[in-house]
Amino acid sequence: MRIGELAERTGAPARMLRYYEQHGLIAADRSPNGYRDFPEATVERVGQIRGLLDAGVPVKIIKQILPCLDGPGQIYFPVPDPEMLAQLAEQRDRMTRKAECVLKNRDAIAAYLDRVSGTTA
Repeated sequence: MRIGELAERTGAPARMLRYYEQHGLIAADRSPNGYRDFPEATVERVGQIRGLLDAGVPVKIIKQILPCLDGPGQIYFPVPDPEMLAQLAEQRDRMTRKAECVLKNRDAIAAYLDRVSGTTA
């Protein structure tokens, strides 16, 4: 599929997809006229990349773990590298802190909305 269709199907702007390609996160074949031709599996791959980026995982780490992703939410390293494990543990802990902060703010907003609307959730 061309980059425009991939952008439409994933919600990622074409510019972002080019960035992913430039950093080796996704790959496309080139047609004789130079157009990119992405395989169908790239749709899921872009979703994985966006999810990891949204969680705050740096591109450097994403590039290392992408080949080890068995599917959404499943990472498998046949031979775990101690440095990679340490980086992943650090990312997990950072994500946990971020999630706790988001939940705390969500609860504060919910409490405020309950107070001003006179209802309870």
